[in-house]
Amino acid sequence: MKRILITTSFVAIAACFVAPATVSAEEALGNVDRGRMIYQSGKGDDVPACAGCHAEDGLGSDDVGSPRLAYQIDTYVQKQLSDFAAGKRIDDTMYQMNDIASALTEQDIRDVASYVHTLKTPYIGSNLDQLRRDGADVGDPEKGKMIAEYGAPAHGVPACQSCHGFHGRSAGRMYPAIGGQNYVYLQHELTSFRNGANAFGSKTLTKKDIASKEDNARTNDFMGQMRAVAKNLSDEDIKNLAAFLTLAKPTTPGNPRSPSH
Repeated sequence: MKRILITTSFVAIAACFVAPATVSAEEALGNVDRGRMIYQSGKGDDVPACAGCHAEDGLGSDDVGSPRLAYQIDTYVQKQLSDFAAGKRIDDTMYQMNDIASALTEQDIRDVASYVHTLKTPYIGSNLDQLRRDGADVGDPEKGKMIAEYGAPAHGVPACQSCHGFHGRSAGRMYPAIGGQNYVYLQHELTSFRNGANAFGSKTLTKKDIASKEDNARTNDFMGQMRAVAKNLSDEDIKNLAAFLTLAKPTTPGNPRSPSH
């Protein structure tokens, strides 16, 4: 088992290293002040304030299924907004992001991405007890931690930290921070990647493929990496991972992405 675990993790880590760096760590994507205006107030009639669904502090909401954006990697936010605008990712939760993103200019997208990266809201994940009281089927954080840190080699799942770093704090500009992310969003997206793998495998999609995508099938992951992982996750694995990651506090000493307050 140890040999399988090491091999699986090595493949995942090797895949991470081939991801291209979009910008240097010191280079700003856009204008933070302009991004703040769009985030807090919107832009014209077609772009409502991002804070309406993602909250002023960027924490998002389990009630509407919106993700935490606070301290998210700027290049990742830029890619997702661009993919929404191009129809490469479909918003099947609120059914708004495709229209909103397509009304943004490329500069707007860079500005918003730059702003959300500056939000220093502490890592406050979902209230799992409240979710259970509300009737949600919540996983076991301890079992999720094992997958996040060591993978599930028995069914071909590498450790999440191979690409996403310790407790999901991110390991570069390509891979998003997933620690402290909202439970409902994590569960939904992992399921969507698995559905995308079942429907399309890991191939690069054509415009015809994208137009034919069914709801809840996400396929905009880099080189199909998340689909390759998610296809081997069971429903229980997904719930357990979501439960652990939402509670994970990726704020160890020396972490350059640790919130300052």
